This record gives sequence, C-alpha cells and structure tokens, in this order.
Amino acid sequence: MSTVATATALTAAAGFRAAFGAEPVGVWSAPGRVNLIGEHTDYNGGFVLPFAIDRRTAVAVGLREDRVLRAATSFSDEVVEIAIDELSPERLSGWSAYVLGVAWALGQATFRDAEGADLSAVPGLDLYVASDVPVGAGLSSSAALECAVAVALDELWGLERDRRSLAAVGQLAENKAVGAPTGIMDQSASLLGERDHAVLLDCRDLTSRSVALRFEEAGLEVLVIDTRVEHAHADGGYASRRASCERGARLLGVELLRELSVDDLPRAQRLLDDETFRRVRHVVTEDGRVLETETVLATAGPTGIGPLLDASHASMRDDFEISCAELDLAVETARAAGALGARMTGGGFGGAAIALVRRDDVDAVASAVVAAFAEAGFREPATFTVSAADGAAREG
Repeated sequence: MSTVATATALTAAAGFRAAFGAEPVGVWSAPGRVNLIGEHTDYNGGFVLPFAIDRRTAVAVGLREDRVLRAATSFSDEVVEIAIDELSPERLSGWSAYVLGVAWALGQATFRDAEGADLSAVPGLDLYVASDVPVGAGLSSSAALECAVAVALDELWGLERDRRSLAAVGQLAENKAVGAPTGIMDQSASLLGERDHAVLLDCRDLTSRSVALRFEEAGLEVLVIDTRVEHAHADGGYASRRASCERGARLLGVELLRELSVDDLPRAQRLLDDETFRRVRHVVTEDGRVLETETVLATAGPTGIGPLLDASHASMRDDFEISCAELDLAVETARAAGALGARMTGGGFGGAAIALVRRDDVDAVASAVVAAFAEAGFREPATFTVSAADGAAREG
C-alpha cells in the first residue's frame, strides 16, 4: 500500500486478506459527491454542478487464474460469485449488482461514446469493498462504488477507457443491473473531481469544465445534514418524476427539457396539467440557477451563492415535490442559525441537506439543527463537513 492510502483503502486491503487469504494486487478508490446545485436536470440534458467529496469507497482487488468474479464487502457477510461469461443484469441483485454490474457494462457496446470491451480473455478477479460514504444519504455511495470498481477493472483488464467512458459504464450498470433510472452526474463527479473545485457538466453532450469554488480561502465549509431518512433511486418517486419530465418534453415538442428557457414557461403552463407544468418549471429554472452559480462564483465569489441554494430548495420543495419534513426543517434551521444558504441535495425523498456555512459558525449551525430535530421528534441527524476532493484513483 502507498503511504498516502486513506483509512478506507487500508480497511479494504485488510478485508481482502481476511476474506480471500491473499494479498490484493492493488486498491482503488472513488469519492462520493455533493451536488452543489442542479437537481434532476441531468437526465433532462441540462446542467449540474457537483463536487467530489472527501469520503470514499475503496475496492481491493486480486487476480484469479480462472474467469470467476468474487465480490465481498465490509457491510455484508455474503460472498457473491459468478463467471464472467455468465454476467447479465438478470443474474445480479443486491449490493453486488453495483460491483458486478460494472464488469457486465464494460462488455457492452450500448453506452455513449464507447464501444464494448472484449472480455473473452480477461482474468477473473476477487474484489473486496469498504466505504465511508453514508448509504442512503444522497451523497452517491452507489456511484462511488461503481467508479472505484470501474477504474480498477479498467486498469487490471488493460481496457484504457477515458474517464467519460467510465462514467457511462457506471451509469449503464446502475440503469440496467441495479434498475435505477439515474443520470450520469454522480459518476462524472466521482471520476472528474478536483480539490476545491466543482465539475460543471453539460449532460446533453457530456462536456465538462472545472469550476473553482474557493471555499477554502473564503473560510467556508459545506455542512452535510444527513436526515437519516433513507431513500432509494429504484423506488417509484424518482421514476415518476423522470416520467413527468419526459411527458412534458413530449407535449412541448422537444426532445429534452434542456431545450426550453424561462420564456417557454407561459406556453408550458397553457399546454400542461398543473403537476407536469411544475415539474417542467423546476427543471428549466434549475438549469438557469446552475449557470448563474458558476457566474457568481467567478465574480462575487462563493459567499454570493447562498440565495441560489435557497431558491433551488424552494423549487424542489414546491414544484418538484421531492423534499420531506426533515429536509425542510434542516434547511430552515440552518439558515436561521447563520448559514449563507441551504438546500436538499440528491434525488430527494430523504437523504441529506447541505448548508454553506462560515467556518466559525459550523458548530452553532449543526447544534441548532440537532436541537430542532429533537424538538420535532425526529431521529437525530448526522452532521459533518465535507470538502471538494480529487476523483477516483489507485491508492496502493
């Protein structure tokens, strides 16, 4: 192992030795992500502004002499085994679908801007997963897992895919092997992240650019408030919102809602039922907020983006209706206690909120949120700060 290996990478290596009785040939890791702004815009071809966080999933991997894949993890006693030649979405389930689904997706020719790899001669592997990215908190533990596995398999199988292609591999695995109709934002952030920078991703053509956050020099922290209300992207809420967006685009005569502007909203209100219109309005206005956030970061600086975060949450609460009482309370309390801005982040229906907070105010804001949850009779939230970190990499 390298001297800079994270604690999670060391845990993965130790778990590998215990599970498989051998040394791994290497450990790869990938971060979770916080989406600073731009929610449910990705699958509508719009803009998102996530950043990779300093919480990571690591996978320790060893080579086998046959063509069998075995996967084990620190959060389950199960060891899943399947031959490479038998990989298919129908045969994958549970947590291992995220791992083995990536192996399957690498062999497909259906993901954007890449051809399927020839897996007919690649060796089998043993894989052991460990993570400190909270599950179900909206911090994309799933993409962290997919991307850690993707960079490991890409290197060990000699596939030489670029990061854009590996993001598409992770998305394909989540869509088909896991069954969650998510966009490509999470994987892109996990693979393309840089310290103290966000990734502005155009989800229509998958071009991206790095955006300086400058949170460190401004003395700002991103406080994550994990409500501990677990969500699941494979449930009906996420899928129904996506279906509403597709219906709105179809009725408005566009392929993607990205093609609309705020000037199109009066026509949309005339043509659409109220619910579909509000779904469309959220996506169109959220795209605008993403681009405005980039502008404000470059001009007024990071302390100026608070109102945009606030407006984003209001749109998700009222138009897209993906918030919940715990998220709303977290956001309202954080603002009242001194946060510059706050919003829920992730797919919604639970998970986490984020608050942009001056470093000296972090403890006071976190304490206020915990007290408000106690008074409301909610489960105690987990609060912690995250910083923008580098993307997926080999650690040892």
